[in-house]
Amino acid sequence: MNCKNLLQIGLAVVLGGCGMASRGTEEKSPADYVNPYIGNVSHLLVPTFPNVHLPNSMLRVVPERADYTADRINGLPVVVTNHREKSAFNLSPFQGEKNAMAPVIAYSYDNEDIRPYFYSVYLDEPEISVRFAPSHQSAVYEMTMNPDAPAYIIVNSKNGELTSEGNVVKGYQNLDNGVKVYLFMETMQTPKDVYAVKDGIASQASKAAGENACLAIGYDDSTDKVNLRYGVSFISEDQAAKNLHREISNYDVDSVSMAAKGIWNDYLGRFEVETDNENDKALFYTSLYRIAERPVCLSEDGRYFSASDGKVHDDEGHAFYTDDWIWDTYRAAHPLRVISDPNLELDIIHSYLRMAQQTDSLWMPTFPEITGDTRRMNSNHGVATIADAYAKGLTDFDLELAYEACRKGIEDKTLAPWSGKPAGELDRFYKEHGYIPALAPGETETIPEVHPFEKRQPVAVTLGTAYDEWCLGQIAGFLGKDEEARYYKERSHNYRNIFNPDTKFFHPKDSKGNFITPFDYRYPGGMGAREYYGENNGWVYRWDVPHNIPDLIKLMGGPQAFNNALDEMFNEPLGKSKFEFYAQLPDHTGNVGQFSMANEPSLHVPYLYNYSGQPWKSQKRIRQLIRQWFRNDLMGVPGDEDGGGMSGFVAFSMLGFYPVTPGLPSYTIGTPMFAHATIHLDNGKDLEIVAENQSEANKYIQSAKLNGKVLENPWFSHDDIKDGGKLEFVMGPKANHEWGKHPESAPGAYAGVVAR
Repeated sequence: MNCKNLLQIGLAVVLGGCGMASRGTEEKSPADYVNPYIGNVSHLLVPTFPNVHLPNSMLRVVPERADYTADRINGLPVVVTNHREKSAFNLSPFQGEKNAMAPVIAYSYDNEDIRPYFYSVYLDEPEISVRFAPSHQSAVYEMTMNPDAPAYIIVNSKNGELTSEGNVVKGYQNLDNGVKVYLFMETMQTPKDVYAVKDGIASQASKAAGENACLAIGYDDSTDKVNLRYGVSFISEDQAAKNLHREISNYDVDSVSMAAKGIWNDYLGRFEVETDNENDKALFYTSLYRIAERPVCLSEDGRYFSASDGKVHDDEGHAFYTDDWIWDTYRAAHPLRVISDPNLELDIIHSYLRMAQQTDSLWMPTFPEITGDTRRMNSNHGVATIADAYAKGLTDFDLELAYEACRKGIEDKTLAPWSGKPAGELDRFYKEHGYIPALAPGETETIPEVHPFEKRQPVAVTLGTAYDEWCLGQIAGFLGKDEEARYYKERSHNYRNIFNPDTKFFHPKDSKGNFITPFDYRYPGGMGAREYYGENNGWVYRWDVPHNIPDLIKLMGGPQAFNNALDEMFNEPLGKSKFEFYAQLPDHTGNVGQFSMANEPSLHVPYLYNYSGQPWKSQKRIRQLIRQWFRNDLMGVPGDEDGGGMSGFVAFSMLGFYPVTPGLPSYTIGTPMFAHATIHLDNGKDLEIVAENQSEANKYIQSAKLNGKVLENPWFSHDDIKDGGKLEFVMGPKANHEWGKHPESAPGAYAGVVAR
């Protein structure tokens, strides 16, 4: 469902009523299982945030605090402008003397209730109750005040301008890269007076500008409730007003909340799961909620603002989406949408191609955000989203344009991590020698494209670029560019150039072709191992060849040696105390031995036993990892949840399969965690997954059928399920070592073969 459809549904429900019972009496629905608090206390780095929003919608809010453990919240939120990092505007209900006003008030709070479609909190010191509900580009607040004191609403633009006219406050806030976000806010109650607050002084005025531009809207002394609604826009104040009035016709939090819940149930209801384990339902539906937090739809009445060129454009029938960290989401979040919401995925692809066209470089984006592409992390995995979608039948976009944008993003932009600079000396070396050279310990960096903190990450970049070039070869093959397909297929083997045959690890090489020695794969290369790898150590990057796993098995000495190496990784100790290990590798959490469940390059690793004749070990390990690290509680996520990255792994794995190689139309089987699951496809057909005898103990596949035929392989193709189908498993408590063990059962068509 695209952004426009959602806007129409939201409008119809708010204006016409949703026919739903109140939250206290209705039967439990998918939205009721979503727990936004899962992971709100981090194991080490960034926690999850309890966002309140509609699926993939522009308006998102989250309490303004460091994390769940914070004792105070800073005012009330208006709109998140960058996933987990930035918000714009702020509201602070205030009762007291004018000289005690501030642009943002820090509140002690209690009795917080957050759902995807509703937020309430009690500000316990001023004794103010707050209720909130979102639509797509607008929202409504209800604030119950103390009638014995004057009531004010302080509206803050952290850097911009605000104007008050009657019961309306409107204005803008400046963001990065010249981008503005606009606000149009109305209150049901008529203001009595308006003050500008600056440097602790409240002066009667209807306009404020600059840093912390803020207006305090005062109401009659007997006011015991303030109701306000607002719209946001990236186009103009007038458009913000249109967005509000299109979506919300009253000031009733309950009606807007029920409409929002209906939209969430429509979205989440694409997936139906049956299990007696309520925590598993919470984990599954919360994972889908996390995936839907981004990218966000910026289309506003058929137009959108793009930071790529700073202009407003007509969306020409395809809603415009941005705010996506593709390095994290290409692995599972995008592939899940290909199955469950292909039209949305197509709109996203169209959006990214527009971004490329709106720049002088025509580079495919890698980290597109509302304020532009930040080019974070390493590699150029936007190419994987193109290859995967097209390989699985999503062809309604300009593939020639996509090929050029992806090719230029890889060939013309530097491969240096966290950089949007043109290709330079490092890139010329890669093209000539087939790997990124590493610096020896103590050697001074001289390449200007290299980020001073992020370093070269030579192994990670070499492996990631080999995969990207394989994806590019796939696209060339789809276009019939056979010579270019062969060229990029050959370059996709560049991982071999840094494989150390003695240690069987991917090992950094210097510019003269020598392996860096001495070397320890557990904690090499400074903070985050960035001098050689990137956020993870050599044990994790040992498996980062998703496009040619059979060849990786050969390099390691065959299936048994490969399996032994996997076993060794899960059993290898940290080698240091935890505080020493994590002081260097803070992203490398969620450890089982040297395996890190908390970072995206690890997500496919538990499935690799399927490629080497021991699928039962994948079944065992996947269930163990889900149980060890993902739970329905405040610490139920082992590391950074980067907008759907790990949540995609959880959702796929609980269903029982996973896209190990985006760009190939195939899926690798794990272990289903539901007795019965149904995915309702866009074409009206259903994909059913039935697991007979499934239980906590019965995690092992005894036999399988796909669409009525016996399935001996631990994989299946996208063609098998694209028009619906039925995947049936018989489960048991002990491993069936025979099922899927034969070499010819290795998933998919690898070694660079184009899947047409």
